[in-house]
Amino acid sequence: MTMNEVSERYKIPLEILKEYESWGLCGAVKKVMGAWQYDDQDIERLSMIMALNGMGFDYNEVETYMRLTLEGDHTESARLAMLNRIRGKTPDEIHFKERQIANMDYLRHVIQKRIEKS
Repeated sequence: MTMNEVSERYKIPLEILKEYESWGLCGAVKKVMGAWQYDDQDIERLSMIMALNGMGFDYNEVETYMRLTLEGDHTESARLAMLNRIRGKTPDEIHFKERQIANMDYLRHVIQKRIEKS
């Protein structure tokens, strides 16, 4: 499949496909008549990239994780450490968002009380 076909069929943004190609991770991707061709293994890797993005991995972390994955099973502890580190940040982010919501709710409450008094 071409880049556009993959993007349309699997709803993968073209930016992610271009990232993937730029990292040189496309083991089986071949250029045929000027267009990249993706196989099933490439689609699986792209799915993992999208999942990592959705988990909060940044660009460099995704690339590092994917390179480790391609190196094989002996990198599992390094990948697990990355997952643990990202997961460890998540509760702090949740608590920060909860404080933001509480502050917004307080301001809404104050404004609503002023409106009711008017």
